[in-house]
Amino acid sequence: MNDQAMQQIAPDPGGSGDIDGTEVLRLARDSIEYGLVHGEPSPVDCDDLPRVLTEPAATFTTLRFEGYLRGCCGTLEAVRPLAEDVTHSAFQAAFRDVRFEPVGKHEVDTIRLEVSVLSPLETIPVSGEAELLQQLTPGVDGLVIVADGRRATFLPKVWEMLPEPERFLAGLKAKCGLAEDYWAGSLAFQRYRTTSYVESNT
Repeated sequence: MNDQAMQQIAPDPGGSGDIDGTEVLRLARDSIEYGLVHGEPSPVDCDDLPRVLTEPAATFTTLRFEGYLRGCCGTLEAVRPLAEDVTHSAFQAAFRDVRFEPVGKHEVDTIRLEVSVLSPLETIPVSGEAELLQQLTPGVDGLVIVADGRRATFLPKVWEMLPEPERFLAGLKAKCGLAEDYWAGSLAFQRYRTTSYVESNT
């Protein structure tokens, strides 16, 4: 395994300050290495872990190879212990993201991992697009859109590429299969915040 240091790159809006980010990243990387051999996420024994890692949490794992996105998958609701969710999201990002070929053995030592721990989803009651845009906090809010049984999300990091709320929302609509100018009263929105941990080469 390559020598990595952990950096927390986001504030702690979700109350995750007592999480050991180094351990979270270790779980993610171990799951990818295990998945290369066994084709499934690495098993987790919660009895051997700190309590905070055994509490339910939702996570996303993002992979980058030579600075480019190499995979990103996760969950929006806290349905598993944090440690299990990390191993699952890391495996999914490496081997099940349909936008990319599965990660190969030759890439493992050079991919850079980022694990984001999500705060609980918060419904945003809005009567129109202008009201929604006014409520968003650029650079901080992750956003979920629900439309006709479909759901899509942008993590807060996407604000780096789409810094204006109008562009951010338009891009999320497109991801959900909607026209960028589409609006209907049936649309539903939720937001969340993240605490993110990223590997950095030492």
